[in-house]
Amino acid sequence: MQALVLTAPSQLEVRRMPDPVPAEDEVLLRIHACGICGSDIHGWDGSTGRRRPPLIMGHEAAGEVLATGPRATGWRVGDRVTFDSTISCGACPSCAAGQVNLCANRRVVGVAPAEYRQHGAFAERLALPARILYRLPDSLPYPEAAMVEPVSIAVHAVTRWREALRGRGEEPAGQPVVVVGAGMIGLLVIQALRWAGAGEIIAIDLSDNRLELARRLGATRAVNSGREDAAAAVGAATGGEGAAAAFEVVGYGPTLNLALATVRRGGACVLVGNLAPVTPDFPLQAVVTRELTLLGSCASAGEYPLCLDLIARGVIDVRPMIETVAPLADGPEWFARLSARDGGRFMKVILRP
Repeated sequence: MQALVLTAPSQLEVRRMPDPVPAEDEVLLRIHACGICGSDIHGWDGSTGRRRPPLIMGHEAAGEVLATGPRATGWRVGDRVTFDSTISCGACPSCAAGQVNLCANRRVVGVAPAEYRQHGAFAERLALPARILYRLPDSLPYPEAAMVEPVSIAVHAVTRWREALRGRGEEPAGQPVVVVGAGMIGLLVIQALRWAGAGEIIAIDLSDNRLELARRLGATRAVNSGREDAAAAVGAATGGEGAAAAFEVVGYGPTLNLALATVRRGGACVLVGNLAPVTPDFPLQAVVTRELTLLGSCASAGEYPLCLDLIARGVIDVRPMIETVAPLADGPEWFARLSARDGGRFMKVILRP
């Protein structure tokens, strides 16, 4: 098979690789679409240390079943599917509780940290455990289906907040919320918040183009934090109270502090971004004295069927975020473009093996 292989930091080559052979509980897939994730870019250049060469990256994908192992029941050749990017063990306490994203033995498709190497979907074929597969709606094209993984991250984050509210006897309906960062995940969070019934949805970013798209996709107000005091703008929009919740989807110290500054007393901050491993300037006193709730949100935990339905029905529209669908051979060029200084102007690039 043809595959896009990371051979060294910042170096990709299209190579012929052996076809994978499915284990007894696995399904062999023909990959039709695989998106380039921001984490792939940071892995490609070696900055995260989680994609050690040689490696086939790629975890946002969709395709069809080519073959099944003898214990991979429920699937037939030709079935159109996607898969969870997390390979959970199915046996640990977290898996038993339905928290597959917190599996103690989790492996991520297309990732190679020090503990393991799990080849991914920038390839014509991929073998995966049948238990992490999900059937596609008939009407859903492969490139849009490949967006379900980032959609699930957004829906999981909103679900975390909604469950925290319900634990206090509240509902998200009509609540004012802030989304700090109008990149792809932020735009999906905005749509998920609209689906959940949030009231005022305030998007904060430095890019006017992204803020304009945020408005198109459901934000009721957009604030360019490079030109105005974003916290003051949120205060003015909420009668001086602040937002019920802020979703921080950048993962950087200053944006975390901004998110916390927009939240009302007793509110919540949902942490989705994961760019910096440590935040040195954390406003501890403000979090304590205002009794803010911090909710970490990692990957997703069983939301794929819901997300596939939301995409298929157009409740969450992924089409404006798909920059292009390109052949796998164009992968090295697109990785270079996405990692360039102005690469942030692009949204999602889908590769077609």
